[in-house]
Amino acid sequence: MKKRLHIPSLGGARAVILHRPHATVQALGRQLAAIGLEFSDQWPDLSAYTLGADFVFFDADMGYDAQFPWDPGEAPMPMIALIGSEAPGRVEWALAQGADTQLHKPVGDSGVYSALLIARHAFEARRSLAVEISDLRARLDERQTVVRAVTLLATRGQSEAQAYAQLRQLAMAWQVTIEQAAQRIVARMAEENDGGRDDKSRRT
Repeated sequence: MKKRLHIPSLGGARAVILHRPHATVQALGRQLAAIGLEFSDQWPDLSAYTLGADFVFFDADMGYDAQFPWDPGEAPMPMIALIGSEAPGRVEWALAQGADTQLHKPVGDSGVYSALLIARHAFEARRSLAVEISDLRARLDERQTVVRAVTLLATRGQSEAQAYAQLRQLAMAWQVTIEQAAQRIVARMAEENDGGRDDKSRRT
């Protein structure tokens, strides 16, 4: 049985509408006010208010990178693209900004509530995935460090099995994890190699 999604309350949330003066802004404003959101419309520059916003609606037709105080795709809140022109270049730009959903212009008297919910869900899923990927990369780096430490220990006349057993013994003796012990060994070997190179350079 699939877990039901929790539908959050949006009352009291803050939204920014990044769009030139237009009927779209008025239509959006009416729906946001009815839902219970605070909002401000800005163009062409964003104010400091934006960094504390919960949602940003942005004009995909006339927007540009320099309007945002973050790198493309790195918005700290859900982004909703307001699309009037479906020119491939404009759609591609909106996607590059990290649009979590879209609203077609002209905006009518409905659609904003579902767009807000979909955008928040997509944003949180994307953020959760980014954290998971970061954790996996960190674990992969740790494994590679263990492999490197075992390889370095094996160069001292041991088999890989013996080198790994030695690594485990060192980890227990130091009361650290195998990964932490591996990091120490790799760092120590690097220092020894650097010291050896320095000695050779001084002799020459």
